Amino acid sequence: MIDKLHYISQQPENGSHLTAISQALEAGCKWVQLRVKNQPADMILEYAIEANKLCNQHGAKLIVNDHPEIALKAGAYGVHLGLQDMSVTQARCIVGQKMIIGGTANTFQHVQQRVAEGVDYIGCGPYRFTTTKEKLSPILGLEGFKAIIKQMLAANMAVPVIGIGGVLPDDITSLMDAGLYGVAISGAITRAADPKAIVDYSYQRLNTPEINELI
Repeated sequence: MIDKLHYISQQPENGSHLTAISQALEAGCKWVQLRVKNQPADMILEYAIEANKLCNQHGAKLIVNDHPEIALKAGAYGVHLGLQDMSVTQARCIVGQKMIIGGTANTFQHVQQRVAEGVDYIGCGPYRFTTTKEKLSPILGLEGFKAIIKQMLAANMAVPVIGIGGVLPDDITSLMDAGLYGVAISGAITRAADPKAIVDYSYQRLNTPEINELI
């Protein structure tokens, strides 16, 4: 089961990715993506091993961004691949058939590609401008999401779509109304004075019955 709230790690001002992940898990996050850029593979592997231990302690699932080999070595639940990363086919050869594979998309054509590749979920975005990611793809906004979901429905595509890129908790209702399966949140949780309040509020909005009935 793919969680509706994805936390994507970023390094806080005081601490490391592990600090941020530990805080997110304590706040109640159940799906964590370790996203470490511009660091050597051995360091990312160390992060992944420790992050997986933390996730196991909290009954959460770890997804490793970009690196199938590291995801496999660390015992992670899955791997997430960007459009410029290794192909899903290559990654599947490395991690096997059981590991979850997610893929990034920015257009309906990307969605078609990801569905054809056999991803388990799609991270679609960015919703708005975000400093979390370098080389940001064109911003979709709410109307962009609506257009993609409409095209997916017309093509009978049922892969879960997670809205990513600058998403805030107060955006959740409108994004779920647009037909998304869930959202990924990073900075709003990492920088929160009360991360648990943010996570609780996010899950409440994601699991509101009248919203889900519209999906």
